[in-house]
Amino acid sequence: MANSNFLLLRGRKKAVKADGWDYYDYNLMAVVVLLTCFGLVMLYSTSAYEASVTFQNDMHYFEKQSVISLAAFILMLIFSRIDYHVYAQFASYLYIGSNLLLIATRFIGRTINGARRWIYIGSISFQPAELAKVAVILFLPVMIVKAGYRFRKFKTPAKISLFGFVTAFLTYRFTENLSTAIIIVGITYILIVVAHPNPGKLVRLTVIVLAAGFIIIQVMRLTGVIDKMAETGSFRIQRIATWLHPEENQESGGYQVMQGLYAIGSGGLFGKGLGNSAQKLGALPEAQNDMIFSIICEELGILGAMIVVLLFVFLLWRLFFIATNAPDLLGSLIATGIFAHIALQVVLNIAVVLNVIPTTGITLPFVSYGGTSILFLMTEMMLALSISGQIRMKK
Repeated sequence: MANSNFLLLRGRKKAVKADGWDYYDYNLMAVVVLLTCFGLVMLYSTSAYEASVTFQNDMHYFEKQSVISLAAFILMLIFSRIDYHVYAQFASYLYIGSNLLLIATRFIGRTINGARRWIYIGSISFQPAELAKVAVILFLPVMIVKAGYRFRKFKTPAKISLFGFVTAFLTYRFTENLSTAIIIVGITYILIVVAHPNPGKLVRLTVIVLAAGFIIIQVMRLTGVIDKMAETGSFRIQRIATWLHPEENQESGGYQVMQGLYAIGSGGLFGKGLGNSAQKLGALPEAQNDMIFSIICEELGILGAMIVVLLFVFLLWRLFFIATNAPDLLGSLIATGIFAHIALQVVLNIAVVLNVIPTTGITLPFVSYGGTSILFLMTEMMLALSISGQIRMKK
């Protein structure tokens, strides 16, 4: 039944092909190239010292990331020419497989830096949590489209949301990756809101819940409840305490936060110059990962950071264009899911670096170090380009 639905959708697009001309979003491809190249430059600048000390090769991180980025980009170009409806037919298998891999991580995964999040196959490693994001982005739109008119009711959106929440729970429970779990919940929420014909009540309820949560945290902070709870040893509460008082919690994560803020403050408007960061010389732990934005601010200044943010804004604009011009609801929702993922990850990463929210370990897309991350980001861009290739522009 699902296959026939997708074939009908494909047939409808072929019927209107004569009325317009094919479109392929080269603007999206261009900004992906710019962000990836910029990320490689900043990765080398940020990691050269640590790589030289640890591996006696200042290009250790750069070489690995550049090889994976190039291979992933080439695969993106090739597979983006395939109709995204073909990929949608395998959405359920991808969803089930990603969840099974999340569970397997607890038993066969390898612990790195205190976290068991990686599965190794020979010398190749990957994080199932990254695959889970793509699975949710592809699977939930398929479920929404199959629901049809039933999605207008309350039960159907709730049931579909459950699939996303289950994946988020498995991500947190079996990989202890709270940041990715939050992003998956965010993607699920945004897809349900965008697809639902009457999202007003859900949005108002969400605003009320978030406002209540913010007020509760502030009351707990002012009354000293958070500091008392942190003394009991709760890891999550300690992170909140560190966020509120980083200077007083240097040993539980405040040191990294403070060093990141020092890097941002010392960069000024124009920065110290590419390669001239002082904080990357051992002062800022894991600078090439989730804290790389602070090194960008230090070396390129506020101006350089603004340019990076504008590149992400342009990327999101192209995804928004694809979502609003997709030939069918399925394509629109897949592009919306990709938009939600990139937007959430960029905003949360920058918010963490600026100490607006507690540290969560979220990387900056296309810029931070991580082979699994860049591979699945390119997979998402492949889907977006595939959707854009099915758009028919009017004459």
